Amino acid sequence: MVDATWGTGEPPRDVLGPVNGAGPAFDADHPPSKELIADCVHCGFCLPTCPTYVLWGAEADSPRGRIYLMNQGVGGEPLSDSMVEHFDNCLGCMSCVTACPSGVQYDRLIEDTRAQIERRHTRTPKERALRAAIFALFPYPRRLRLLRGPLRAYQSTGLQKLVARSGLLPRLAPTLATLESLAPRLRSVPRPPRRIAALGTRRAVVGMLTGCVQSAFFPDVNSATVRVLAAEGCEVLIPPSQGCCGALSVHNGRRAEAQRFARKLIDTFERTGMDYFVVNAAGCGSSLKEYDALLADDPAYAARAAAFTAKVRDLAELLVELGPVATRHPLDVTVAYHDACHLGHAQGIRSQPRSLLRGIPGLTMKEIADPEICCGSAGIWNVLNPVPAAELGDLKATNVLATGATLLVTANPGCLMQVAAAIQRQGGEIALAHTAQVLDASIRGLGAGALLDRR
Repeated sequence: MVDATWGTGEPPRDVLGPVNGAGPAFDADHPPSKELIADCVHCGFCLPTCPTYVLWGAEADSPRGRIYLMNQGVGGEPLSDSMVEHFDNCLGCMSCVTACPSGVQYDRLIEDTRAQIERRHTRTPKERALRAAIFALFPYPRRLRLLRGPLRAYQSTGLQKLVARSGLLPRLAPTLATLESLAPRLRSVPRPPRRIAALGTRRAVVGMLTGCVQSAFFPDVNSATVRVLAAEGCEVLIPPSQGCCGALSVHNGRRAEAQRFARKLIDTFERTGMDYFVVNAAGCGSSLKEYDALLADDPAYAARAAAFTAKVRDLAELLVELGPVATRHPLDVTVAYHDACHLGHAQGIRSQPRSLLRGIPGLTMKEIADPEICCGSAGIWNVLNPVPAAELGDLKATNVLATGATLLVTANPGCLMQVAAAIQRQGGEIALAHTAQVLDASIRGLGAGALLDRR
């Protein structure tokens, strides 16, 4: 229920906590914009689409409640622990952006707010240690790939089942337990070469992001993406020197770090002669499409970032833009399609993947109930907030299983891991695949069996 004090000129009762800092919450370096804050008319359309409001019903953990807090901050209120907690609780799913009839740019507001928090708020030693560990590992593909050997041994020797039966890990180390539950079953897949020629007439030259988590834990998705692009007449360029795109960093307020990653990626790809830059991970794609804003204040990179951003395409977006030429063979399978938040809400790409899937003979598509509610992955939010993330994952898993589909399809590695873990907790069974893998199976004529063994 909405707090009765909202709209009366007084803050909601659960918004303001004890102040432990001095001075105003925000400095002059890109604070949340007063003009953008003023666009919010407090209508409440965002409330039923916000995952944390759905879970807790607290006004301060809704988009308009957080916008109220931002307004308090730009008005001179200090950055209290309570204020930071409500901002941290936001998944950044951008469902509210889609729902808002006033066009409030909550995505820009929360991103600027988190950058302020990262610079100006002192976290507890435990929080700092966890975040330092995450950002020393996740944005570095080579470091993540080093985990593959130990993880495969853990999965294949029976140790994982032994740990699960003991039930000790969630009680002793909940963060580690979350990471363990999210880890996918690893498969040995050769890394794609630097250049892959188009099959038939070349229609485009595309650079391709291999990603961090994607390249380490879902290399088969990258391989499928390359094959699909080549089959559709694209020459694919994959420079081995590419690194992280900076999505995790920018979504968590680490703007300077994200800018470093962005500059390096632009340096790596801008001289390749590519027509497009293709991304097969929703969270990465949304950030890559905002490089122009991220580097707008950098005189050496502003124009280059704008030119780069103009070439960025999600895989489904590009394939629909080019139009299909490769023959689709039948797949006798019922699919539930899950809209990854940063694909549907942040990029507005919903019809394209559905169109591609419906173009496969024999494939039946089912829609998932409450599609606007995030699955709880949200980058690293499920690692930082394992308990509510599991609740959201369970809600999503229930709705997925209710479709009766035999295959869940989505376009983000975090969603694949999060939903798979939730379905396993519920004792359900469904195969999981990326959109690229479904298209690849159809184009190669592999049949549905190639997808349904991916449980």
